[in-house]
Amino acid sequence: MNKTELVNAVAEKAGLTKAQAKDAVDAALTAISDALAENDKVAILGFGTFAVSEKGERTGINPRTKEQIVIPARKTIKFKAGAELTAKVK
Repeated sequence: MNKTELVNAVAEKAGLTKAQAKDAVDAALTAISDALAENDKVAILGFGTFAVSEKGERTGINPRTKEQIVIPARKTIKFKAGAELTAKVK
């Protein structure tokens, strides 16, 4: 499912126009991304939790030259599915 299909599904299930559904989907995605940018955790009951995780600096190997390189620390986003979503997928 892509974003357009998501907007169409939201419009149909919520009884909204496609324009209203697009605004709602955009607002929700913006709110989630803004919260994650501020290192906040976003928990949606019954769906799951989005959180920012820190990966430390580590040593890797360049596959082309076989030279050891340092991979810098970075932040990544993790998603943990909630119990209801997990049960529905099974």
